Amino acid sequence: MVLQMYFQYGETELSYLMKKDRKLAHVIEQVGMIERKTEPDLFAAVIHHIIGQQISTKAQATVWRRLQELLGQINADTVLAAGADQLQSCGISFRKANYLLDFATRVKCGDFVPDKLRQMDDAEAIAALSALKGIGVWTAEMLLLFSLQRPDIFSFGDFGLQRGLRMLYRHREIDRPLFEKYRRRFSPYGSTASLYLWAVAGGALPDLTDPKQQTTTRRASR
Repeated sequence: MVLQMYFQYGETELSYLMKKDRKLAHVIEQVGMIERKTEPDLFAAVIHHIIGQQISTKAQATVWRRLQELLGQINADTVLAAGADQLQSCGISFRKANYLLDFATRVKCGDFVPDKLRQMDDAEAIAALSALKGIGVWTAEMLLLFSLQRPDIFSFGDFGLQRGLRMLYRHREIDRPLFEKYRRRFSPYGSTASLYLWAVAGGALPDLTDPKQQTTTRRASR
């Protein structure tokens, strides 16, 4: 049985964020502790994230289950042994199957060593991951948060995070300078702040609405 791990945070992070921001403090008080699953196996985490791009969470779970059933252990050897045809039989697109095979090949030959990411700072690790086929900056940031458990990941490219900021702080738009203001406010615990803003975006506080969505609705009704 595999022990499930969750993103680790506690009183230090919560106390800091609650002192820095009254509105976020209210969210933390209302929501309580959040359990978000992590993926400590870096190789499997990269495979999982590539699979999940541009498909629903439900579809990702289905494809992931099929891949686990096909491969047993998910590592460079089993991915390469499966080949493109068997990977596609799990519901993985031709393009993604080739991304997976390219990644497995790079790991197998030692060109990319996942565990070396643990010794890199955030910027270095994001750059290394973004150099892989099929991995962009947002995916790299999510890998840092949910696989490496880095404490200060606050992703401008995350639509859910931007929605949470709009809802909590009543902004119609979040441009880069405004986003950076919040990033600085929540640092060095941006990852914990992200968890609570995602909860807001998901409707954890029903009285909070999205000003951008309201503006769009009003325009459409004219």
